[in-house]
Amino acid sequence: MLNIIADLHTHTLASGHAYGTIREMAKAASNKGLLAYGHSDHAPGIPGTCHPFYFACFDEIPKYLYGVRILGSCEVNILDDGSLSLEDRFISSLDYAIAGIHLNCYTDHGKKINTQNVIKCMKNEKVKLISHPDSDKMSLDYESLTDAALDYNVALEVNNSSLKNPGSRPNCVENYKKMLKLSEKKGVRIIVSSDAHDPSSVGSFDKAVKLLDDLSFDQSLVVNSSFETLMSFLSLPF
Repeated sequence: MLNIIADLHTHTLASGHAYGTIREMAKAASNKGLLAYGHSDHAPGIPGTCHPFYFACFDEIPKYLYGVRILGSCEVNILDDGSLSLEDRFISSLDYAIAGIHLNCYTDHGKKINTQNVIKCMKNEKVKLISHPDSDKMSLDYESLTDAALDYNVALEVNNSSLKNPGSRPNCVENYKKMLKLSEKKGVRIIVSSDAHDPSSVGSFDKAVKLLDDLSFDQSLVVNSSFETLMSFLSLPF
């Protein structure tokens, strides 16, 4: 069975619709035996989230809590023109950035334009992960997406929350199967995430791991299956 050692897509109280502090989430990660935990609250555009200045102050947070390496991130919204909803001066202070499409601040432009907008955001050197590229509500061209992910060395996410609540992201299972088949063929990196909004969900990867195991997916392509692989992928010191 695939072993996941880090949860890099999670939300704290700062997102406005999540229910744990960084320390509560880190403690939950420690209790699950994880080696790294990433807090990645929403950027402006999502109702109730924090001011951009929040993301400029991560140096105040210890690098380790409860024996877990703490990483500071942001899930930045991909906008209708392919730009990001957080200014570069704030993105530059992150350990890594996640880019994703959210219905609150994006209009479906069809598969071709949606894909072009995601690829445009991959060109930002801090964007290391693309969140939940899985829903028919915002369809994507997986052939082009995986080509670009390989070119820009960006990992595509398998989101456990999507798989737990497939009604929220229609056809996510079949879309993941298509994406994963192409990713394995091309050598595209994958990341498994909980998308936790409460400490109880940190490190919850069961649905995502089962999908990857059922597909016999190449574990060497999963960047958070090894601490050393993950930190090297993020270009961060151990």
